[in-house]
Amino acid sequence: MSGARLTGGILLPFITVTLIWSSTWIVIRDQLGHVPPGWSVCYRFAVAAIGMAVLARLSGQSLAIGRRAIAFAAALGLFQFSLNFNLLYRAEAHLTSGLCALVYALLMIPNSLFARLFFGERVSGGFLAGSAVAILGIALLFVHEYRGSVTASPQDVLLALGLCVVAVLCASVANVMQAAPIARTVPMASLLVWAMAIGAAADAGYAWITTGPPVIDPRPAYWLGVLYLALAGSVITFPLYFRLIQRIGAGPAAYTSLLIPILAMGISTLFEGYRWTPLAIGGVMLALGGMVLALRARLARQAGG
Repeated sequence: MSGARLTGGILLPFITVTLIWSSTWIVIRDQLGHVPPGWSVCYRFAVAAIGMAVLARLSGQSLAIGRRAIAFAAALGLFQFSLNFNLLYRAEAHLTSGLCALVYALLMIPNSLFARLFFGERVSGGFLAGSAVAILGIALLFVHEYRGSVTASPQDVLLALGLCVVAVLCASVANVMQAAPIARTVPMASLLVWAMAIGAAADAGYAWITTGPPVIDPRPAYWLGVLYLALAGSVITFPLYFRLIQRIGAGPAAYTSLLIPILAMGISTLFEGYRWTPLAIGGVMLALGGMVLALRARLARQAGG
């Protein structure tokens, strides 16, 4: 592969996704409060769907993708842009943004297990061992959070952990869907227009049923956050990330999961006052080290066929 192709086709999208998604976690934090989480998620993906439609038309892609592709987009939208984000926004109401990002980094584990279940991909013992170490690290972090949280009760910490885990499973389903043949034949931007629009509609329905009519936050900072999450955090990044999965596989693409929580926890330390203790440091080291071992085992198996 030429250096230009590597830089333009893989490295640049990889860096872009990593930097943007590292910052979105702290922005989500500001979306919580006056506006119920469901409506904040709805606003984000309603704006994102419009932005993605503009992008699709500017690139000459048709929004008429056929009923089968729309059904696929609906499933993608429900898992990725409705269930996943509703759960994550609620989890961030009880946990620091950096800790949520670290839990989300475990995405590669269900990715591999679902790929095994649906596509027959083998999972090596090294991958399972690394995954176990990573999960142990996450457990230590939640013991630290459970013992010392001053902003949430222990019960809320456990609830947030459960929400994060289910959110990761929903996102993993959406990731594994990129291996389906239809995902490679439909223009990415056009597919995401429908997925985001359907996801936003589902978000609106859920928010209205559970919290009532739309709530508006008058702060300019809130709407600037919505625009950043919709345009930078969704319109720019999701096409790049899903295309990375299709080009190099979910395993290599998941290296973003190693870098994003490092940056996100640094941001959380600066702006949320995350408290580092020996237990927390040990948990982070185990989590990231275990993920490195798991990814190396998976990539080695892929290289060996």
